[in-house]
Amino acid sequence: MSVEIPKVLKKKRWLIISHAFNMDGRAASLTITDKIPYFLEAGVKPIVFSAITGLKDSRFPHKQFLAWGPAAFRFDFRHWVANQYGRGLFYKFVTGAVSILLAPFIAIEKLLLGYSSQWSWALPAFVRGYFLIRAGKVDVIYSIGSAWSAHLAGVWLKRATGLPLISEVHDPLVIRKSPSDQGFEEPKNRDARFRHYLESQLCKYSDYIWWFTKGALHYAKVRNPNLNTPNNALGFVVIPGANPPGEIQGISEHHYGQFLNLCHFGSLANDRSLSTILKAAYQLFKQYPEARQCLRVNAYGAPLDTLSITAINQYGFADVLVAHGRLERDPVTGKSGRERVAQKMQEADILILLHGNDEWCAEYIPSKFYDYLWSGRPIWGITHRNPQLDQMLLERRSYLSADGDDAGIAMALERIWFDWQQKQLLQPVWNPIGVDQAVSSILSHIAQ
Repeated sequence: MSVEIPKVLKKKRWLIISHAFNMDGRAASLTITDKIPYFLEAGVKPIVFSAITGLKDSRFPHKQFLAWGPAAFRFDFRHWVANQYGRGLFYKFVTGAVSILLAPFIAIEKLLLGYSSQWSWALPAFVRGYFLIRAGKVDVIYSIGSAWSAHLAGVWLKRATGLPLISEVHDPLVIRKSPSDQGFEEPKNRDARFRHYLESQLCKYSDYIWWFTKGALHYAKVRNPNLNTPNNALGFVVIPGANPPGEIQGISEHHYGQFLNLCHFGSLANDRSLSTILKAAYQLFKQYPEARQCLRVNAYGAPLDTLSITAINQYGFADVLVAHGRLERDPVTGKSGRERVAQKMQEADILILLHGNDEWCAEYIPSKFYDYLWSGRPIWGITHRNPQLDQMLLERRSYLSADGDDAGIAMALERIWFDWQQKQLLQPVWNPIGVDQAVSSILSHIAQ
């Protein structure tokens, strides 16, 4: 893959502010770290500010800061100790002791502010960024989610120095409650109220700002009519895509085995739960008892949610749903966690994409979707109010269901069962979305 580089890109010294950076397998990190080679190719000279939770990059200046607030300090410190010493006895002792020491200060911080823990990382990022800019070493400020502390630092630096600010908003900052809710009402929760304010600040002070879905841009424009008007932020959509996780060249021949393996990768929650699949499996087994011996639902990357655990106990499906946990770097083969995940994806019969059931799904596409596209395996998407995601799934020949439609989900699983028996699962259209197109889109907008 190569990027068509605009020749008018002149301001090349970019201060990249991203709380998560070089964290193996974490979506918020991959979204920026995967772009770096293309930015370097385009002539960008990055200086990166991040937390200490990832590996330090040696290709360019990379400054890692501990947050100044107690809650964020505890979070970052845990990750740092795990990276340095593993999660054994030393990790448990040291992080436990630090948690006890910080507990009263965390309680005070929560009582006085009520913000999400990572807010205080904006403080060291701003202070170090300010002096770097005053020293004449930065041309452009680039703030990246998902932790909104990066955007807060970006806005502070823009207001203090006047340098151009470009902002990449991963997840919607304003969470709507229903299709009729436009997000104008000021939330009661203090963290949500601050995110509401921060969105308006980004739309006011950013020179360029982009979201990852059409829905997110639409609702942001509704709340901030100054977007895309003279002397205000240029707002647009960038599909983030993903780099191939490993040596993936295309769709390989699939080998049907003893089990119909449905695999889910990534986080689970009660609003994004494998209990939906287990409920459909219960109906399938009533009609086709032989399927009970063949169907396996595999969960990688996260603990099971409470609804999934309840469904396992209710239906007696301890052997149907297998939780494999997080895949870390393999010291024997040297494969990274990301490469091991890619291998498991390619071995799957079906990849499960759970979208969720909240209203914000209209503004959100799971980042795992872009990794799935590289695997060459058929996807079963269970989506909620997102025509953009539905269209991308259908264009690539996927199984598609609507969240909450129990009958439709059961019918989809029955169809998958029949297709697997006949060794005729849908052959997906090989059309992955790479990171190169995202960087090209960003640079093209800035060049204009």
